[in-house]
Amino acid sequence: MSISTGPRPAEPSIAEGNKKILGRYPFDDTRDEDDASRGFIAAAEESAIASEDGARTVWDTDAYAFLAEECPDTANPSLWRQGGLVAKHGLFEVVEGIYQVRGFDLSNVTFVEGERGVFVIDPLISAETAAAALALYRRHRGERPVTGVLYTHSHVDHFGGVRGVVTEEEVAGGVPIIAPAGLLEHAVAENVYAGTAMARRAAYMYGAALPKGGRGQIGAGLGQTTSTGAVGLIPPTVDVTGTGQSETVDGIRMVFQMTPGTEAPAELNIHFPDRGALCMAENATHNLHNLLTLRGAVVRDPHVWAGYLTEAVMLFGDATEVAFASHHWPVWGRERVAGFLTEQRDLYGYLHDQTLRMLNQGMTGPEIAEAIRMPPALEKAWHTHGYYGSVSHNTKAIYQRYLGWFDGNPAHLWQHPPVEAGRRYVEFMGGADQVLRRARESFERGDFRWVAEVVNHVVFADPSNAEAKALQADALEQLGYGSENGTWRNFYLMGAYELRNGGVGTPTSTSPPDLLAALTLDQLFDAVAIRVDGPKAWDADIAVRWHLNGADPVSMRLRNGVLTHVTGATPAAAGTPDVEVTLDEADLRAVLTGAVTPADLAGRVTVSGDAAKLAELFGYLDAPDPDFAIVTP
Repeated sequence: MSISTGPRPAEPSIAEGNKKILGRYPFDDTRDEDDASRGFIAAAEESAIASEDGARTVWDTDAYAFLAEECPDTANPSLWRQGGLVAKHGLFEVVEGIYQVRGFDLSNVTFVEGERGVFVIDPLISAETAAAALALYRRHRGERPVTGVLYTHSHVDHFGGVRGVVTEEEVAGGVPIIAPAGLLEHAVAENVYAGTAMARRAAYMYGAALPKGGRGQIGAGLGQTTSTGAVGLIPPTVDVTGTGQSETVDGIRMVFQMTPGTEAPAELNIHFPDRGALCMAENATHNLHNLLTLRGAVVRDPHVWAGYLTEAVMLFGDATEVAFASHHWPVWGRERVAGFLTEQRDLYGYLHDQTLRMLNQGMTGPEIAEAIRMPPALEKAWHTHGYYGSVSHNTKAIYQRYLGWFDGNPAHLWQHPPVEAGRRYVEFMGGADQVLRRARESFERGDFRWVAEVVNHVVFADPSNAEAKALQADALEQLGYGSENGTWRNFYLMGAYELRNGGVGTPTSTSPPDLLAALTLDQLFDAVAIRVDGPKAWDADIAVRWHLNGADPVSMRLRNGVLTHVTGATPAAAGTPDVEVTLDEADLRAVLTGAVTPADLAGRVTVSGDAAKLAELFGYLDAPDPDFAIVTP
């Protein structure tokens, strides 16, 4: 085998495996094609959506036009089919008065017409894509003002583009923003506390940096990829706190079902009783969803998820003629809607119950993932396929939710980290040359999973070994070509891409200003504490008291490498302050987020005590690295 510097063809075993998919699933079932095209009104006049300054393209609706062609042997035909459906873009009518713009971002934006204007549900990721979607809607439905906005849940693809449809001044003037209770807390915490690591892994999950095409990125299953424009957040003004709560905005009646702990920690479904329409947010889409997203998150609860789907059918099934979501395409007809929701319910319920059954028989997460088989009726339904989540990583997530990372085998309790393990494995196996020789034999036999596992040890033992990196890239690429799951394909192909070309970093900002501004002061202090270099600060003992104009003081103390804070009264744990600083909240936020240094505020703040202690404290803070390595040490 020669060292490859770019994508290779599909190996015979992968090509043959992809061909067999055509005979395994009902590709002659055209109902999804019909539903994904139903109600089409118009596409955008311009395919490219530019950043606000016009310097770059943040989305291109024609980037996936190649999916209209015949599926090549470098792609799983099932994923290719899904990508073609998701790539359909433009303005669509769901029912009279409810419209969606699809294919302008990872998610859909929904427009519900009211008495005076239009109510916007889930305004995409970026202001630019949301503004383009609203412009397309207005071009064909009239210049209706935005009279309200709703975020269905706390993920960025459902609120990040809000500034493209409404301004803070309009919200302050009475345009409501409705959201499930707790959304703001979860949205900012997820994107700040572990945001750097999540965003770096999201670069692999969505493959935004990959070339698009039959040997590259063809989608992510849930949508095509993520837009790369300006992410914002305007805080909600109306909280939905319980199932059955109703709100009327611009004459639009809505009844809510709270679904916390399903696809997001704060999420809701919406019934429109006057339209016979049910918005399922992201709780029922045309794929198996993630229980633990590959970018990283808190494990979701499939048992609760299944329960809420049952409840949705009971609450709204008899009064629903169409179900739509913030991804994919709607389902029409009362019986079809009920069947769709109950099959989705059975999907999560089956995964939960069978994983628990097998773990109670002593099976580990990887063993369950290999052994579990889905019921034929569910496997035959296209909307249960693992294009985004997968049966494999979801069963491991359920295992993790109940039993954690440890499988009970003491040999796995204290394993070496990847670099040290890699060195030892390579030495045991006779050196890098011997490992690579045998790995090439495995590659020729089509055992790409084994090649990826074994050669990974060589790469981590010696990241300068060009042959090892090339062979690892080739193996990952073949695994990507055969994957039905869009995010698995992107992870594999991104790994191959970075092994061949070097790191691409993180394509989007991990902490845009609106998210930082939405942090409570408690969350902001917690975010600073996460950055303390513990070993460096072991011997430090520093107490700082912040006096905020018109608010209770906040006392911080760094001791034993831990930065704690208390608000208001100052118990003994806060310590006698070494330095006290009086300033307004905006300046405190600027200091804590790193926008300015304490020295930059000279003349605007009052400092008493030892100012050097403040500089010392900030000197113990680490900067997160949005470009950390993934497939190399």
